[in-house]
Amino acid sequence: MKKQFFFTMIFILTSCLNNKSNDLLLTSDVILVKGGQFKNKNSNYFGTDTVVKDFYIGIKEVTQKKWVSIMGYNNSNFLGDNLPVEMVNWYECIEYCNKRSLAEGLDKYYTIDKRTKDLNNNSKYDSLKWQVSLNKKANGYRLPTMIEWEYASSGGQLSKDYTYIGSNNIEDVAWYWCNSGDENLTGTIWNWNAIENNNGRSHRVALKQPNELGLYDMAGNVREWCWDWKNRDEKNIVSGRAWKGGCWFSGEFTCKPSFTEYYTADSKNKDQGFRICRNGS
Repeated sequence: MKKQFFFTMIFILTSCLNNKSNDLLLTSDVILVKGGQFKNKNSNYFGTDTVVKDFYIGIKEVTQKKWVSIMGYNNSNFLGDNLPVEMVNWYECIEYCNKRSLAEGLDKYYTIDKRTKDLNNNSKYDSLKWQVSLNKKANGYRLPTMIEWEYASSGGQLSKDYTYIGSNNIEDVAWYWCNSGDENLTGTIWNWNAIENNNGRSHRVALKQPNELGLYDMAGNVREWCWDWKNRDEKNIVSGRAWKGGCWFSGEFTCKPSFTEYYTADSKNKDQGFRICRNGS
């Protein structure tokens, strides 16, 4: 009888632990991306020696609800708990990553010194220029690098060589200038007045089809900050921080995994958001 009771208690305890583990998996908003070389022929890195390590990335863009739970404020232009947060600059996203890491018992990935100007930041338009250094062995949240973002958006090892992020049909996967408003503007030449008069806007995350890895809205909804500097001119002068992915008012060409542009790190726009990342090991 005692032996039976002992094994019964072991079974109950094991079940509880398994359920707890499953709950964590079910409520997690990041997934593991298995590393390797680029398989999508439409990527900038296909056919190169670039190898990506395993990493975790957010399944969805950071929502306003999640942002407020960590940061305590919301300056987004289009308001809604399940809309992607926007009107956030690169520095705020770095702070979010650190604060969320601490809230979840993880190590901070960034060391932020707001009193010291970053001497590597040559942008004459950036009014902040905080000194930000990396704790590369930390298990906390961070922004994806351009290469990680492109690898994940292009399908990783499960890539099907889609033209856009997750499909050859842009309508399946992206909120962009033609479909983000009240009516479909297909056939119209891109212009801001048409988009504005059509009430173009961001949309609730994860309404469109995900890509091969199960990631939503990488083709278009809001543009997404990355860690990297983006240099444009021949003198290699730092211009700003990189972003990838299309947005609710952008053209089709931005909805491809290969497209990259930049904003000044302190800039805020109603088309600019982000998704989180973590080291894979």
